[in-house]
Amino acid sequence: MQTNLSPEFKNTPEGLEAEAILRKCVHCGFCNATCPTYQLLGDELDGPRGRIYLVKQMLEGAEPTRKTQLHLDRCLTCRNCETTCPSGVQYGALVDIGRNIMERKVERGAGSKALRSALKQGLTSPLFAPAMKLGQALRPLLPAALKDKVPARQDAGRWPTREHVRKVLLLAGCVQPAMAPNINSATARVLDAAGVQTVVAGKAGCCGGVKFHLNDQDGGRDHMRANIDAWWPYVEHDGVEAIVMNASGCGVTVREYGHHLQHDPAYAAKARRISALTCDLSEMLPMIVQALQGKVKPGAGLLAFHPPCTLQHGQQLRGGVERFLGELGFRVSRAPAESHLCCGSAGTYSVLHPGMAKQLRDRKLGHLGQLEPQAIISANIGCITHLQSGTTTPVRHWIEVLDAAMQPAAA
Repeated sequence: MQTNLSPEFKNTPEGLEAEAILRKCVHCGFCNATCPTYQLLGDELDGPRGRIYLVKQMLEGAEPTRKTQLHLDRCLTCRNCETTCPSGVQYGALVDIGRNIMERKVERGAGSKALRSALKQGLTSPLFAPAMKLGQALRPLLPAALKDKVPARQDAGRWPTREHVRKVLLLAGCVQPAMAPNINSATARVLDAAGVQTVVAGKAGCCGGVKFHLNDQDGGRDHMRANIDAWWPYVEHDGVEAIVMNASGCGVTVREYGHHLQHDPAYAAKARRISALTCDLSEMLPMIVQALQGKVKPGAGLLAFHPPCTLQHGQQLRGGVERFLGELGFRVSRAPAESHLCCGSAGTYSVLHPGMAKQLRDRKLGHLGQLEPQAIISANIGCITHLQSGTTTPVRHWIEVLDAAMQPAAA
């Protein structure tokens, strides 16, 4: 696809990057076939191909409108289209550029501004944890829409105290410790049983994804720089072998620090190294399986696995969880249909677009329910909370299920 950049974007970093991405576009429309919003709405402008044209028009000088804003906002950024695209179009990077331009040029209404500000500041604030505790205490009294976002209180369990030669850093995350603290503790316990010590840098916080995907890209990059500063002493002097992500949404963002900070002379090289050290927890499963053979007692029930978009599309990691849990004796299966489609959580999407998010959630739960599972497992706090709001079947992180199964052997 040829484009003629307007003088505003010619020879700028965002213009040059967008132009390079657009050259790969071939109009085929394969992406629409796997786009959740296009499947629901059937509108060309609510599919990747239409949104690409909207971004292209902005880059060529057309003034974006509220309609442009609506169609770009509706994108879940699930990146299923990237998996489908035969030309390797980096749609996620292109839509980030388009949203950044649109945010500068189209004024939002007061309500939208207030909600987005509350999400950007609230989810990344130190006050989020006490606010969540209060919400959990009052949960029975909350209206249904709010109760969906407040999971039942969870015991974190013990954090292992043994030291090991092998060490990894773990990003605790901004919302996960308050909403589902057992995920991080279970991660530390399983890695401890495999001979690896989990270290958390106290000053590391939000990965940057919350603000970045709410179009506060400068604010998102500030979080990225703060995390690099927090991790750097461990990387430089303490010999950690990896930075492990047990929330696949954070994993996508941290793996792209090198891209997001490529034009920052003070952080570009460090960001590339951080990205190179980052891995999803599922990538450690081969080592975990080897260490835990014979020490795990899985239940007989079937586990239905929902692979988050951030795992299978954003990080292009597929099949590892089912395969390696299977080697430990678990029965794991994906939904019989549409396992590649988004559940509708998508970070803050379920708050900003609750109607569409619930349609996608219920569609996903319908397919998972056909398996009649004992539990649903996933790999991202957003997916877990969103799916749990629509079913009585327990929804858990796969590491929690593995942790629980090894407890009798570890006792």
